[in-house]
Amino acid sequence: MAKRPILAENGAPAMAGKLSEYNENKKRRTFARLLGYFFKFPGRTLLSLLMAAFENMVDVAKPLILMLIIDKNLIPGRNDMGEIVLFSIVYGLLCLSGAAASVTHRMTLTSLGQRIMHRLRTDLFAHIQRLNMKFFDNNASGSILTRVSSDVESLNSLYSSILVDLVKEVMLIVTLLITMFSLSWELTLVALAALPLVTVLTVFFKTLAKRNNIRVKAQLSRLNGFMSENIVGMKVVQIFHREKEKRAEFKDINDGYYKLGVTEAVLNSLGNTLIPNIAHILALLMMAFYCNQLLEGTILIGVMYSFITYTKQLYQPISAIAQQYTSIASAIVSADRIFDITDKTEFDEDMDSGFRGDRVRGEIEFRNVWFAYVGENWVLKDVSFRIGPGQRAAFVGATGSGKTTVISLIARFYEIQKGQILLDGRDIREYNLEYLRQQIAVVMQDVFLFTGDIAYNIRLNRDDITDAQIRDAAITANADGFISRLPDGYHHPVGERGMSFSAGQRQLIAFARAVAFNPAVLVLDEATANIDVETEAAITDALGKISTGRTSIYIAHRLSTIIDSDCIFVLHRGELRESGSHEELLEKDGLYARLYRLSLQKPGGSLSGATAEDVE
Repeated sequence: MAKRPILAENGAPAMAGKLSEYNENKKRRTFARLLGYFFKFPGRTLLSLLMAAFENMVDVAKPLILMLIIDKNLIPGRNDMGEIVLFSIVYGLLCLSGAAASVTHRMTLTSLGQRIMHRLRTDLFAHIQRLNMKFFDNNASGSILTRVSSDVESLNSLYSSILVDLVKEVMLIVTLLITMFSLSWELTLVALAALPLVTVLTVFFKTLAKRNNIRVKAQLSRLNGFMSENIVGMKVVQIFHREKEKRAEFKDINDGYYKLGVTEAVLNSLGNTLIPNIAHILALLMMAFYCNQLLEGTILIGVMYSFITYTKQLYQPISAIAQQYTSIASAIVSADRIFDITDKTEFDEDMDSGFRGDRVRGEIEFRNVWFAYVGENWVLKDVSFRIGPGQRAAFVGATGSGKTTVISLIARFYEIQKGQILLDGRDIREYNLEYLRQQIAVVMQDVFLFTGDIAYNIRLNRDDITDAQIRDAAITANADGFISRLPDGYHHPVGERGMSFSAGQRQLIAFARAVAFNPAVLVLDEATANIDVETEAAITDALGKISTGRTSIYIAHRLSTIIDSDCIFVLHRGELRESGSHEELLEKDGLYARLYRLSLQKPGGSLSGATAEDVE
């Protein structure tokens, strides 16, 4: 099935710039960037490496002590108990110090890993918040969520064990080889006889694991995206009785993820089993091959014991590296996908520079504005208008005429291609973006409430908004009535997206939020489109109170809600066709008059769903 394109407001495909999948050319650079996070915490990193090196020294020293006990004190005619006791004490002290170093190493490494993960999550979330709307238009929420959640979590084991353990294992291999060659170069070469086979098997499983991991990540993104989309759209699924079909779609995606997971488990099992067993087989062959030399005393028993121990120790880190490769490959793929977000600087919003002043008066002017989401598929074409400070203005038009786009441009969610947008006579691109948006409050048709309580959803973490101001804002917005009747009042819990409240109640909370933030410009984007008549009356009454002293902009499907506006702007196919008061526009008997007559014929007086063809 072909992937559905994400569409812009005018129905055109969204712009390019989707998150790219794993690119082999990025692997080395990505790995280097991962290592760079260790240098942000040099003290803990150094301590962890020192403890790992000490553990290696203990592991190498213990067989040497046992070799000395066997070859010098357990042979006929030589049983020096004092020396045996001394070596035993040293051996015991080494075991205790090695255990202490291991505990210190693990605790330090766990702390280091958690600090790095905390920094990484914080940086990623902060970066996502700086991205503009074009990024979210062009990237599915499921893909973004996968990268923020599971991809970040994939790096947890990388920082908590794998990378430092990898250094430890490499150091152990080097230390073991130096020790083994110093004891017997001949036995060392025999011990390394299986290395080519182990290398081939490691590369083989490494390649298969890497390819499978790329598929796993892509399939997980599909799975998360499908689940997110269907949970949000559950009402549509149930209304049209598509549960069975959606289950079948989910089963197909989930089956693919299951098969890739089984493949990953099989590759891990084979890689983890074969390499350790090769070391055991090699040790047995070594003993059988040098049996005569042992009996003749040419090779001492202690030396042979130490080599058998060292051979197993030598292949253990090689086996561990092979075992960890799947995790390393998965982490690199995950990191590449995470960095793919953080590297998209072309979508960054500059929240620091720009003009900051006192409260704006609220004069808004569009001068010959042209805007397109994609290429030259213009959504707005040479649009010019002016809204005076404190005026009540409204935008009307058929679906797709560009009404909502006007609001998005005022708040600089998108940048225009041609023309100018002025606020109090100054180009909005000159304003500090944070300051600009502080002057504007938008109440959308589909109100979004966060998990928390009502007070939190009105305040939105602004500490300077007091509980008294929250209540005053709710009273102004006519929301205090239903809030006060709730068991916990303003501390009544709000579930995900506020679905426990009616559409009208959510809308009133959104009004209270806008009042509490005290904007100079208030924008209502079809805020009364999906509410009952009684709630609309409460909102209409609230509008008169909250719009006093500030510029108010309305986008309404119900023309009855905006007939008292100071000026009504009529958009049609991205062009500003008419402007004036309700009475003036009716006298012209043009496009607005046709829209008004059409609204009278619609249930509830709403133009929702009306197309440009309906009014032409």
